[in-house]
Amino acid sequence: MSFGLVTVPVKLYSATTSHDVSMHQVHDVDGGRIRYQRRCEVCDRTIDYKNIDKAYDDGEKSVIITKEELSELPADESKEIAVEQFVPKDQIDSMVLDKSYYLEPAGKNAKAYVLLRRTLDASERSAIVTFTLRTKTRLGVLRVRDDVIVLQGLRWADELREPEFDVPQSKVSKKEQDMAASLVESYSEDFEPERFTDEYQEQLQTLIEEKLESGEEIDTEATFGDVDEEDDGGDGNVVDLMEALKQSVDERRKKSDGSKGQKKQQKSA
Repeated sequence: MSFGLVTVPVKLYSATTSHDVSMHQVHDVDGGRIRYQRRCEVCDRTIDYKNIDKAYDDGEKSVIITKEELSELPADESKEIAVEQFVPKDQIDSMVLDKSYYLEPAGKNAKAYVLLRRTLDASERSAIVTFTLRTKTRLGVLRVRDDVIVLQGLRWADELREPEFDVPQSKVSKKEQDMAASLVESYSEDFEPERFTDEYQEQLQTLIEEKLESGEEIDTEATFGDVDEEDDGGDGNVVDLMEALKQSVDERRKKSDGSKGQKKQQKSA
């Protein structure tokens, strides 16, 4: 990393990982693995990666961009994370945030790293940076998470789409607004990410384990219970907004009171 004439040697590591179960495609009749071939439309031959270039087509003309031409672009060899600006934290729109990376200080002396980390903390600002990853110039932001500097990718300004629709004008009464505020208040608490789990991936893993143990045919109802959709009342009528808000607040309060009661019982036990 560099800001001004100060350089901070760092190593970059991905800060996130996917927990999705990895699967591949097979033929539903015999279970044979499905393979994709890189076949040329002109000569109808299967092509090796070493003989594949990229092309751009604007609708009228097509130009081929060779690997040699791509390798000569100036951004390819840069390993610098260059600080371009220090901006207020609240100016970073969450919609432009992308993948995160941990930055580890390289070498035995971490003084410059600690200095930058403390400076970011004290100034309550984020550093906007440019960097190169996999031959592409990217935009990013430096943040401090605990004692570590995190580099988070940002999307370029022209990658953020504007909504292509209008929201119809609707009159909201003060009663409805107040009731909505009560509903928000009843749900208000500190964010605890560990409370939330990816139920789909958990059930998929369970399904895989059951099939590995029991064979191809399993009883999904016995494994997962009744998966039929819950009854929504059956009449399909549109619920009055005010009534829906009131019922939601009442239901949330009942759940909250029940949760408090369970905690008291656990403490007394």
